[in-house]
Amino acid sequence: MTKIQEITTKLWAMANELRGNMDASEYKNYILAFMFYRYLSEHQEGYLMQYNVIDIEEEKTVNEVYLEQVNESNLNDYLEDISSMLGYAIAPQDTWASLMYKIENSNVIPSDYQTIFDNFNKNAELNKEASQDFRGVFNDVNLGDSRLGSSTNDRAKSLNRIVKLVNDIDYKGEDGKDLLGVIYEYLIGQFAASAGKKGGEFYTPHEVSKILAKIVTEDIKKSKETFSVYDPTCGSGSLLLTVQKEVPGGEKPGAIKFYGQEKNTTTYNLARMNLMMHGVSFTNLTLSNADTLESDWPDGTDIKGIDHPRLFDAVVANPPYSAFWDNNETKLRDPRFKDYGKLAPKTKADYAFILHSLYHLDENGTMAIVLPHGVLFRGAAEGTIRKNIIEHQSGNRIYAVIGLPANLFYGVSIPTVIIVFKKKRVSKDILFIDASNDFEKGKNQNRLTDANISKIIDTYHNRVDVDKYAHLASIEEVRNNEYNLNIPRYVNTFEEEEQIDIKEVIELLEKDKQEIAELEAIIAEQLKILGVN
Repeated sequence: MTKIQEITTKLWAMANELRGNMDASEYKNYILAFMFYRYLSEHQEGYLMQYNVIDIEEEKTVNEVYLEQVNESNLNDYLEDISSMLGYAIAPQDTWASLMYKIENSNVIPSDYQTIFDNFNKNAELNKEASQDFRGVFNDVNLGDSRLGSSTNDRAKSLNRIVKLVNDIDYKGEDGKDLLGVIYEYLIGQFAASAGKKGGEFYTPHEVSKILAKIVTEDIKKSKETFSVYDPTCGSGSLLLTVQKEVPGGEKPGAIKFYGQEKNTTTYNLARMNLMMHGVSFTNLTLSNADTLESDWPDGTDIKGIDHPRLFDAVVANPPYSAFWDNNETKLRDPRFKDYGKLAPKTKADYAFILHSLYHLDENGTMAIVLPHGVLFRGAAEGTIRKNIIEHQSGNRIYAVIGLPANLFYGVSIPTVIIVFKKKRVSKDILFIDASNDFEKGKNQNRLTDANISKIIDTYHNRVDVDKYAHLASIEEVRNNEYNLNIPRYVNTFEEEEQIDIKEVIELLEKDKQEIAELEAIIAEQLKILGVN
């Protein structure tokens, strides 16, 4: 067992013990928020020390020196300096180390936690460029929840136990690297699994994220140019981070600009915390808390009514399946939807998410989105939109269709499909891959192995027919199928039964009859010798 596995297994067991009767999807707001607060506080300590903002003294901790050197007269100067570099600032009395000191010496009063978060929000306004990234990030920590305790003192004790649990994490790897971001993402996955259907709202299983990430970065070479990636339904941000791992040199500060939007405020806060705990600076992060399918984002129209969409090198998405949306006819004037003849049905927003995402894809970029199979064959408005995407004036924009196994996602047992889009194409063909039978069966949920993922990616890259697995369909073939993209129309996975040789079967039966007759004769002879009638 690796050190990360040891830490996460222990932490998860302790977290389950502490949460008592609180639902996992709610308890995560406490433990993950305090992990983030610890990260921010200790990240600030690193800044104070590295840039000599305070005069470090031997045999004293950074926090002790910070407490000594900062007073009422110079506090604002320090906070403004820290905020200008980090985007946030934590006062000496509110640091993680100060909080732990109070807990260990039984000096915490119930109002301390509210004061800490109030002060953080106030200081987040010091840097206007970063205020959106930090403002209200701890708002989902419900300090008054009665499940923490029946009285304010009981609730404070429960919060103290959570803080001590987070403080006990040894998050430095054997090589000295910070593991807190990795541990944080592991816990998000665990909370998603425990939350069932609710978990699917904020987390895409890592194996599926990996396929999407590898697809949208397939043609990317190491470059000095900044790579931009956008997720219009970003959940906890894990999909964006998986893309980063597949970009050559993506770990370097500033190599990638991350963009995302999330409707659910709690999940939006998770995403902000997750990306920053993985070392993403607020200067490379633009997340929005709003409805993707309503007013467009990130740019929209100018005062003259001319649209100036921001375009991205890669777009990835795992939107809510067949969601309700407001498909008012006025949206036919929306530049995202107006070129495709119809609007997605009110009860199935799948194509609304597709068109929004496609609209923000750069001409040379790649988009990969996970959706239910119905988008491949449903008719009416969806059939019209699908046909218009394929017959777009600039050429067919659907590059590949990849069928996935059932029961991969939290709370969703149906099989899903990855659709890959490209705007700038040489040919009009579509690659169909049926990977629905390649998976490792789990107790509650199936998963894709590394071999399953490699097979999908290799087939996607090679773009040739593979017997009973993949087919490269011409545009004529798609037209002949009336733009129905249902995978079985293109990939025949039917296994023919072995032909039965009737003559051979009859001969075997005759042989069996002969052997039975011989055995019966032997038995009759033995019975005769024994005098048995």
